[in-house]
Amino acid sequence: MKAKDVKSIPYTLDRRQIVRQLLEGRDDIPVVTGLSSASYDSVAARSATHPLIFNLHGALGGAAMVGLGLALAQPGRRVLVLMGDGDVLCGLGSLATLAVSGARNLGLAVFDNAIYGETGDQMTATSQGVELGDVAAACGMPMARTVDRQEDVAAAIADLLEAPGPVVVNFKVSPAHPGHLAKTRDGVLMKLRFRQALLGTP
Repeated sequence: MKAKDVKSIPYTLDRRQIVRQLLEGRDDIPVVTGLSSASYDSVAARSATHPLIFNLHGALGGAAMVGLGLALAQPGRRVLVLMGDGDVLCGLGSLATLAVSGARNLGLAVFDNAIYGETGDQMTATSQGVELGDVAAACGMPMARTVDRQEDVAAAIADLLEAPGPVVVNFKVSPAHPGHLAKTRDGVLMKLRFRQALLGTP
């Protein structure tokens, strides 16, 4: 489908509001994000200089596996991953790996706007009925579902933060672009400050 069909997407949840609600008052939780809007969402919620944010750049589909590695290495800490639907679709096998990983401390929030917002708003497979919450559940995830109503957001956030994982919540969000923000693009800098904040070592 072409970009002009974006107007037909019925999703209305506000991704920035959800991420703010997810991260507010929880500066000690490590967050790994995919590229594009998910990274900007994290910056809007925490700032570009927050040491426990690691934004991936040019690694489409990779954030879930980075988050999984971190969760397995730090089993005593909750780890959150933020990704878009296009990002997840490009690394779809990662859902199966997460499901069998035993990473009870991992939460994956998917922001499904049915478009590849980074490359021109081409429609993703979710616009044609592929339901990522169902895919995650079919992989055997301990908890996986789709949320498309505002009244269900708070419970979904509680599960991402507290339920035995891996937890996958697919939020159906508005395709309206929430806006670009300045963010850290220096991978070495992000790695070093993340390590310092996580482990207390240089």
